[in-house]
Amino acid sequence: MSYLFLGFFTGLSLILAIGAQNIFVIEQGLKKQHIFLVCLVCSTSDLILIFVGIFLFHYFNQYFNQNIELILNILLITFLIYFIYKKINFYNTEINFQKEIKDISKLNIFLRTLGFTYLNPHVYSDTVFFLGNFSKNFLVKDKIFFGIGASIASLIFFFLIGYLSKFLSKFAQSKKIWKIINIFIIIFMGFLILYIFFDILN
Repeated sequence: MSYLFLGFFTGLSLILAIGAQNIFVIEQGLKKQHIFLVCLVCSTSDLILIFVGIFLFHYFNQYFNQNIELILNILLITFLIYFIYKKINFYNTEINFQKEIKDISKLNIFLRTLGFTYLNPHVYSDTVFFLGNFSKNFLVKDKIFFGIGASIASLIFFFLIGYLSKFLSKFAQSKKIWKIINIFIIIFMGFLILYIFFDILN
């Protein structure tokens, strides 16, 4: 059960990072445009990619030797450091939500949501590479709990920001609120770096 919570908070810390996909979901909530479809596509896509990453690394882990595992862990730490660096740089960025309301078909929204999801390199780096790499040494049942936890975090987050976007919009555009969120992310990711580092030493 602890791996379920580890997956939940790890997935949440990744998805809380403001980006094109999250802004798109909030924007559709503000416009009241097929928000259930948007949230469903985003959360289902995350679930698929999370488990693809987890079991991709599980399969290739059988062929890993210590040198390859060391290289992957170094890449993972490098990614985390870069992730934290991007969070720090966020303080100098502006968030802008377009609030104009237009009629748009379900198919159009569906295709746009797929684009914001699968054409976003951060989706793959967060779900397939990061979560898959991070969980590569877990037991199979722990991998499953970890993946379920991360998927639940994605499901809750997307539907929350989608359906509460009218309420959240006034906060979402506040840099002060996002600074607090980013501080939490930076601290959590810092602990993950230490976890991986000590794992390397062992």
